[in-house]
Amino acid sequence: MLYHMSQEDGLTLVSHPLVGATAFVGSRAAGLRLKQAAEGAGKPIYVEMSSINPVVVLPHALEERLPQIVNEFCTSALSGTGQFCTNPGVVIMLAGPLSERFVEQAANAFQATPPGLLLQKDAPIRLARTVTSMQQCHARVITGGHLLKGPGYRFENTLLSVSGDHFLQQSSDLQEEAFGNVSLVILATNRAQLLEIVENLEGNLTGTIYSHSAGLDDPLYEEVEPLLQAKVGRLLNDKMPTGVTVSPAMMHGGPFPASGHPGFTAVGLPASLLRFAARRCYENIPNRHLPEELQEKNPTGRTWRLVDGEWTQRDL
Repeated sequence: MLYHMSQEDGLTLVSHPLVGATAFVGSRAAGLRLKQAAEGAGKPIYVEMSSINPVVVLPHALEERLPQIVNEFCTSALSGTGQFCTNPGVVIMLAGPLSERFVEQAANAFQATPPGLLLQKDAPIRLARTVTSMQQCHARVITGGHLLKGPGYRFENTLLSVSGDHFLQQSSDLQEEAFGNVSLVILATNRAQLLEIVENLEGNLTGTIYSHSAGLDDPLYEEVEPLLQAKVGRLLNDKMPTGVTVSPAMMHGGPFPASGHPGFTAVGLPASLLRFAARRCYENIPNRHLPEELQEKNPTGRTWRLVDGEWTQRDL
C-alpha cells in the first residue's frame, strides 16, 4: 500500500511491464487517465469510478411511510459524511405536496446532524465547486452549501432540489458525483417525465426503487424498473444502497461510468478474483512438462478435475 503517490507514478505503475493487471476505485477523472495509460501498454485495468446511486421514490410509498423513507435516506446519505461509493446522491420523485414534505423533513434532518469529517484537504473546496456547478444548472440549495472551519476538513450537510425540466436540460452536469455530504432531489412534473429522467441516467453501481408494500405503485414500478435496471449493477427495492455485505452473490460494478468493465465485480467471491486470473491452455504437452494439477497422477488424490466432461478425482 502506497500513500501520497504522485499522479505520474500511478500512470507509470499501471503500465509497467511487470504489472499484470490493476484495479482502481476512485473518481471518473482519475480512473479514465489510469485506464488510458494501462490500455495503452496493453495491460488490463478494472476501474470502479463515480456513482450517484439514484433512488426512485414512487408516490404511494410516500403516502404509506414518508417519515421512514426520509430517515433511511438521511442516515444513508450522511453515513461516513457521504464518502461511500454506494452513497445515495440523487432522489427522484414526482412533484407535489408529499415530495415537498420529503424535502422539508430531509432538510431538517440534514441540519440536525453534525457534519462529519472529510478525508481529504481539498474535499470541502471540491464540494463547494460541485454545489456551485449544480446551482448554475438551476438547482436550489435547500440547506447547507458552505465550507466550515476546523477542526478537520468539513462541509455543511447539503441538500439541493431541481425540477425535472432543468435536470433534462443539463442532465450530464447534474450527475457529477459529489462524493461527500451533498445530495440532490429531482422533482418530476408527471409520470412520463419521471420515466424520461430515469432513462437519462448514466451508469451507476446501484439503483433503488421505493414502492407501496401493498402494490399500489406496481403499474409505475413496472415501467421504471426495466429502465433503471439497465443503468445499474445492483437493483434494490425499499432499502438504501449503503451497508454492502460481501458475499458470493454480491455485484459491485455497473455500466460506464460506474465501471470500466461491466462484466466484473469489485467484491464477491470468487467472481472478483476472476479479474486477476489468466486462462492457460496446454496442447500436446508431454506429461512431465505439464503443471502438477494437469498431470496423469492426481497430485493430492482429492483434487477435482474435469476430464472429458466428467468431474473426477481419479488418476488418468
